[in-house]
Amino acid sequence: MTTARPADTSATATPGAGTTDWPLWEVFVRSRRGLSHSHAGSLHAPDAAMALRNARDLYTRRSEGVSIWVVPSAQVTASSPDEKDAFFEPAGDKPYRHPTFYEIPEGVHHL
Repeated sequence: MTTARPADTSATATPGAGTTDWPLWEVFVRSRRGLSHSHAGSLHAPDAAMALRNARDLYTRRSEGVSIWVVPSAQVTASSPDEKDAFFEPAGDKPYRHPTFYEIPEGVHHL
């Protein structure tokens, strides 16, 4: 008696199938010491450790990074560009934050 085997669907499987259930991670890379991290891109991974390894392999292939941050996209909170006037308005009434009324002495070349 023979037992029926499930059909082999590996040849017709969609590349990357199953990764859609993995959370999306935002990747930030610092290229040199002293510079700030900048957004490099996004990737899907099952956990933070795998996201960090995949980010290293994907975004720093030529040893251009010294530090990588991975952050779940769901944890990123951002302001809306449409609401920029109302959001940044409180800073407009603080002229002391803008040194436009200070005189720079002649001997000072770099501030």
